[in-house]
Amino acid sequence: MALIKSIKGLTPKWGRECYFSENATIVGEVTMGDECSVWFNAVVRGDVAPITMGNAVNVQDGACIHVTNTTGPTVIGNNVSIGHNATVHACTIRDGALVGMGATLLDHCEVGEGAVVAAGALVLQGTKIGAHEIWGGVPAKFIKKTSPGQAESFGAHYVEYSKWYLEEDGNAENGNS
Repeated sequence: MALIKSIKGLTPKWGRECYFSENATIVGEVTMGDECSVWFNAVVRGDVAPITMGNAVNVQDGACIHVTNTTGPTVIGNNVSIGHNATVHACTIRDGALVGMGATLLDHCEVGEGAVVAAGALVLQGTKIGAHEIWGGVPAKFIKKTSPGQAESFGAHYVEYSKWYLEEDGNAENGNS
């Protein structure tokens, strides 16, 4: 079972058919929809400001989602993929977006619907990434428009993977909200 921790009276909440790896950590004012997954060594830390995720969000291995008390909240839409070892801090990610492996999103940036943040990219504070755009580099810059469904396709795989683990483990996190 994942480490699910309340702090200052704030307890994580989630919907149906969510999968949390045994060493994932979810703390504080975190709200997730249905079919979300938080994978090995990932941390979702809503201890000082809220983190809200829609349905079918996957937070992959080693990723960290956090805020600080003067910069929150973090808002993540539906069908979003947060890649391995990504850092997402006090920002907004719209439906269907993909945050690549090792990418960093800083305070008050916004990732548009169906957008892709390339692996290793650094999205600076306050940056606005438009819908269906690909951004990459340090600091991240616009590269090109996405192909239809390019970013959105990744999330469906993780809903499927999480179902394998839920069946194998028999430990579905079937909502607590």
